[in-house]
Amino acid sequence: MRFPMVLACALMFLPSLAAAADAPIPLSLDEAIRMAVEKNLDVRAERYNPAQFEADINRSAAIYDPLLTLQTSYSDSTVPSTTTGTTTSTYGRAYQADASLAQLFWTGATVTAGFNNTYNSTNTIGTLSNYWESSLGFTVTQPLLKNFGRASTDITINVSRLSKFASLEHFNTVLLNTVTQVRTEYFKLYSLREQLLVAKTSLELARKILSDTKAQVAAGVLPAMEIINAEFGVYAREKDLIDAERAVSDEVDVLRLLLQIEGKGDIVTVDVPRHDPYDVNEDAALKQAMERPSIKEQRRNLDIAELQTRVFGNKIQPDLSLSASTSLVGLGHSYPRTMETLSSADNPAWSLGLTFTYPLGNNAAENDYRKSRLKTEQTAVQLRSLEESTANDVRSAIRGIGSTYKQIAVAERGRAYAEERLKAYLRKKDVGLATNKDILDVENDLVAAKNNQIAATVNYDNAITHLWQATGELLERHGIRVVEGDTDKLYRNIR
Repeated sequence: MRFPMVLACALMFLPSLAAAADAPIPLSLDEAIRMAVEKNLDVRAERYNPAQFEADINRSAAIYDPLLTLQTSYSDSTVPSTTTGTTTSTYGRAYQADASLAQLFWTGATVTAGFNNTYNSTNTIGTLSNYWESSLGFTVTQPLLKNFGRASTDITINVSRLSKFASLEHFNTVLLNTVTQVRTEYFKLYSLREQLLVAKTSLELARKILSDTKAQVAAGVLPAMEIINAEFGVYAREKDLIDAERAVSDEVDVLRLLLQIEGKGDIVTVDVPRHDPYDVNEDAALKQAMERPSIKEQRRNLDIAELQTRVFGNKIQPDLSLSASTSLVGLGHSYPRTMETLSSADNPAWSLGLTFTYPLGNNAAENDYRKSRLKTEQTAVQLRSLEESTANDVRSAIRGIGSTYKQIAVAERGRAYAEERLKAYLRKKDVGLATNKDILDVENDLVAAKNNQIAATVNYDNAITHLWQATGELLERHGIRVVEGDTDKLYRNIR
């Protein structure tokens, strides 16, 4: 009995839950931007790039991890005698167990500590048989010209680190473009809803004209032809209303995808575009624009190119390496005896040497350096081009703010004139001096004037948004700040 009752209750609540899921969603601009920063798929995908470069940094830093090597082997050989008159074969058995630990230093030097143990057993006349030989020593190899110093040793680490900084700036650029798109689409939905209201008002007027016309034709005041004109006016406005409703629905889907809003509920914008004057200091805006994320990213790329050029310049030099080693040797018929002679330090050994190598012509290193120099100069030119185009964008955005603000006043006057003109024609129609076609044409002009006013207000806000995008201050305006540690969490959370 309980299960059918629970099932019935659940079925009763399903329609209300579906209605709640499809209920209109009031959305403020700040809330829309917050949702885009947290949920937008392009933003989320871009967040993985700095985390991958963090993995590259740690992988490159692994060159400083100590390298432990353990090696063991056993060999057994029997060689027939080549001496005339004897058939005795020579045999040899050897067992080897070695261990070493190598460490790289920032100077490029490699220090290796090795502990080697060998057991030999042979029947060769005139040599020891069945004995242990052990050695404990250190070896140092230090490049003196080519590959010397931290710049050459840490090249992959530094390139990975600079690449991560560049990817963070690129992430900022993606965020900047996404927030710009959110603001643009948000107010586009606002403008489409306002245009939808205009279309509804226009349709209501056309239907009223049709109703009045039918009454006047029935009373013999107007010819029947006026009904056709009025009906055509209603048809045209019904089509405009359908198009406006579709445009709103399409824009709601755009915002739903951009903000990753689930469900099918309508989205209702809460905020309206600004229309108050906005003063801009051009010099301050240009200065701020030089710190926008895309320019900072290109500067990081230039840092990488310059670093690689310095390292390639170092590789042109000859390879001169200093090698030094020292060791203690122990020998005995048993392993404990071998350790005693080793620890007594009676058999020390050491060596010191220089190795010089230089490819005649050195074409490979020189052309690597030339290519790197060309890449650095190219990157510098690209940076300069980006800075100049950014400055041009800022000036254009400032002009856009001024012109669109003026358009608001022009559009307001145009709407006022269109409303007065429609009132005048309605009075003329009342005295028979204007036809339905005249009224509908004048009302079309009013619809256009209203839409122009809506567009002018939205365009003004978009112009301000474009300036904030050009200067790179849009994220700061909305309190958005990228912290390196936030992207590193993705790296640390991977197991």
